[in-house]
Amino acid sequence: MRRPDMRLRLLTTTLIGLVILAGCSEGVLSPQGPVASAERQILFNSLGIMLAIVIPTILATLGVAFWFRSSNGRARYRPDFEYSGRLELLVWSIPAMTVLLVGGVAWVGAHDLDPRKPIASTVNPVRVQVVSLDWKWLFIYPDQGIASVNRLTIPVGTPVSFELTSSGVMNSFFVPQLGSQIYAMAGMVTHLQLLADHAGRYRGLSAQYSGEGFADMRFAVDAVPAAAFTQWVNTTHDAGPMLDAQAYAELARPSESIAPFTYGDVAPDLFNHVQSLAMQPNDPPRLADLASQRTNK
Repeated sequence: MRRPDMRLRLLTTTLIGLVILAGCSEGVLSPQGPVASAERQILFNSLGIMLAIVIPTILATLGVAFWFRSSNGRARYRPDFEYSGRLELLVWSIPAMTVLLVGGVAWVGAHDLDPRKPIASTVNPVRVQVVSLDWKWLFIYPDQGIASVNRLTIPVGTPVSFELTSSGVMNSFFVPQLGSQIYAMAGMVTHLQLLADHAGRYRGLSAQYSGEGFADMRFAVDAVPAAAFTQWVNTTHDAGPMLDAQAYAELARPSESIAPFTYGDVAPDLFNHVQSLAMQPNDPPRLADLASQRTNK
């Protein structure tokens, strides 16, 4: 191979590598919160531990091939070799230690990053109730009495306490830069605690295939200062329709590529009723009592 061709291939490989690494700017390797940072550290620790097998194995393979080359007269041919206790000890001790170390890292991390475990903070958490629909995300703010679709707005530096369920098909809620992918399942409620350290817009998605509109089942996470969050809540209250029984029944119908929008008011206890509907999200009779509750209020 000519030298110019080798240089061209090397340059092409380098550029491809840089492009691939550039794609990590919005993923798990670019954390913007304490949970995602801890998860990245676990990933790096596990990678470092597993290299204890990978690197010696590669070196040993190259060393054996070099030593037993045909031109090395000092290499002994031993066709009757069957067993070596020392060799067996060396071969199995490194993988055993690796399994123990990686298992220890995973065990400690699973307890430290328990999705239900509250994040230590002097600020009270913001509660958000999440409902996965076909094919969109509904975010209810029970303490603020508002809701949004396909856009999650949270205050920077404030823990966010999520309650998640599904209107039917199982989905997986995931904000790579904030951490902790977790499932949303019909008839069940899962819990998740997250926090954003820096203001910005982060990518949220469904990490569980859920049908025809799965590819567009994404949402934006806007982490804003506390004052901007309060202003957004007040602005949302003054605009947008009410999310009651009828509005939810319409929203729950399958639809794709829905532009983000908000609800200025939410029927009380809507999330618990959605959970109880399980696999029947479009059953108006079971939602009718929500409208009557709103009227009585």
